[in-house]
Parts: sequence; C-alpha cells; structure tokens
Amino acid sequence: MKLFGSALILSGTALGAGMLGIPMALAQFGFTVSLILMLVIFVGTTYGALLLTEACTKTSQTGGMNSVAQLSLGTGGKYFINFFFYMLLICILVAYILGIGDLFHNLWAGLGFDVPQQVCYTVFSFIMAVVIIAGKSYIDLLNRVLFILMITMLITVVVSLFTNIHLDYLEQTPDFLWKDVVKHSTTIFTSFASMVVIPSLVMYNKEATPKQMRNMILLGSIIPLVCYLTWLFAIIGNLGTAEISQFDNISELIAAFGGSSGTLKTIIAIFSALALVTSFLGVSMALFDQNKDAIAGIVKRTKLEEGKVTAILIFALTFILPLLVTGLFSNKFLNMLDYAGITLVFLAVWGPLAMAWNVRKPSFKIASAEHAYTAGGGTFALVASFLFGAFILVSTFFS
Repeated sequence: MKLFGSALILSGTALGAGMLGIPMALAQFGFTVSLILMLVIFVGTTYGALLLTEACTKTSQTGGMNSVAQLSLGTGGKYFINFFFYMLLICILVAYILGIGDLFHNLWAGLGFDVPQQVCYTVFSFIMAVVIIAGKSYIDLLNRVLFILMITMLITVVVSLFTNIHLDYLEQTPDFLWKDVVKHSTTIFTSFASMVVIPSLVMYNKEATPKQMRNMILLGSIIPLVCYLTWLFAIIGNLGTAEISQFDNISELIAAFGGSSGTLKTIIAIFSALALVTSFLGVSMALFDQNKDAIAGIVKRTKLEEGKVTAILIFALTFILPLLVTGLFSNKFLNMLDYAGITLVFLAVWGPLAMAWNVRKPSFKIASAEHAYTAGGGTFALVASFLFGAFILVSTFFS
C-alpha cells in the first residue's frame, strides 16, 4: 500500500498542471498531433524518472535532491542541480497557487461571497502546510483519499461528456505551424515531469526491491498519461479546437460548459481543484524535504544547533516564499508552466542522466547493492535521453 500510495503521489503531482494546462495548450493542434506529442514526451520523462530513481537507490540520500546531487555529482554538481531545483519548484508552486486562487475565488463568488484570490490561496497554503509538516504518512493518506475522489469525479465528467462527443471535432486538422507544436512542448513536458518527489518517495520506500521501485515509477507515470488522453478526448470532442485555444485560465475552461447542467460545471470545478491540491501536496512535500535536507547540511558543516530558528526558516522557504512570488505573476498560469519547463530539462533529463552515468562507474561505491535499481536501455537509451532533453530545451526558445 505504501508503494501504491507513492505511485498515486507521483501521479497526483503531475496531474495538476496537465489536466488544466493540456487542453488549453494542445487543442489548437487537433487530437491526433496532440496524441503523438504526448506519447513522445511521456516516454522521455518516464525514462528520466527511472534514471533519477537509479541514482537515489544507489546513494545514501536523505530524501532531498540536495544529498542525491552531492553524492552522485559532487559539490559543483550539487549547487547546479539545487539552483534549477529551487527554480522549478517555485515556478510550479506559483502556477498551482494561481490556479487554486482562481478556482476558489470563483467558487465563493458563486455562493455570493467576494473573497479575493490572494486570501483564497494564502489560507489554502497554510492549511496544506500543516499536512506537510505532519509527515509523509499523513500526506500519503490524504493524497489517496483526494486522488480516489478526483478519479471518481473524472469518470463522472468523462461519462457525461462522452454522451455529447462530436467526432468531427476530433477529426479536425486545424492550420498551425510546427514551430508552435515545438513551442508548447514545454507545457506538456512540465505536465509529465513529477520527478521532484522521487527522492522523497525512494526514502519513504527504502525497503522496497528494485523491481518494486521500477513498477512504482511506471504506474505513477502511466496513470497521468491515461487521464490526459481521456480528458483531452472528452474536452476537444465537446468544445472543438477553435474555442478551447482561446482560453487563458481555468475558470474560462469551466465556464465554456455554459450549455451544460450546473451540476456538471460544479463537478468539473471540484475535479480541477482536486487535481491542483494533489499536485500542490507533492511539490510542496518535495520542496519541504529539499529545504530540510539542505539546511541540515549547513547546520552540520557549521556546527550550529538545530532549533526553532531552523524550523521557521524551513517553513518560510517552503510556504512563505512561493506566496510572495505569486503576487508578481497574477494570471500567468501557462506562463509559469513554460518557465518550469526550461528548468526541467536540467532536472528531469540531463540531471538524472549525469547522475546515472556517475553511479554506474565501477569506482562508485553503491550504498546498498540489494536495493540498487538500474534503468534498462544501456548507452543507446542514455543517448536518446540526451537528445530528448535537447529537443525540449530548443522548444523553450520558441516560447
């Protein structure tokens, strides 16, 4: 159940961005082109996740990317990875906070209360902080409940939308430039890359066998793919490519179902909120563990005493800093996903690639041979992974 719960945390971390960003980013290209692009990026990100899992199982890391990078890449590599890791987590958290603020603001507005978005996402962030600080067993339990509820909502929405599918919408081949397909690859890439939680999950399941670790990663990666394809099929089949491509935020996507019943719109709004909440849990857990790992290293080197000041600093860096940054990027949900995609190339592809390359050297001392996992594919897969990262990096220059 721990491994299954961990796979759901991995899936839930990805789904917040994808379920809300993918329809708005891909609808303009039609379903067939979107399907091909999604499959390519799924394969690339899943292999990157397996490489990072390999690095985590072969090092005596403590649940944060900081220690994995230190042990596999050295001090210079650690600073490089840490810089991009913090940039990524802040960008993704800001995107999720913006989405949550937008959803809850409209929810309260529908009940007759004008609650500012800033109040909505600030209160939410502090409630989630209590869960994160309580520990991974509480995060796991809450995430399982929310994830099952979210999938139930998704099935309800999809069944309702499938009764009104227009096949001609799915067969549409709108005019577009291929450079625009490349441009939006960063958004799709971000939607699949939930690798930020892998160090935490490997530590949480440190007694698992290599095969169990591999299966956890594969299950946690396949679930978002199935959800994305089903969701994209239902959304495009109901609204068409032209209408969806005009949306700028989540509330506009929900409002597009104006001809649908009020119940369906409410279910879609709740589902969207759950997708964001599960993602927020995973990303904030990763940032919390990273801050705790990094600050513990500083305390150890400087021989300072851990205490309230350390705890307050970890709390501020994990929950206060993203809130402050959010105020600078209002109504920039998709933009923040694009920014995150730039940093993800180094963290979800090239970073794990470099780590795996080093831990496979005969001179590297593996922490535990019994629990050490090695990703398949050999040198060919490593070269393909490098080229995949180059493609995503090139796509960021089109954004």
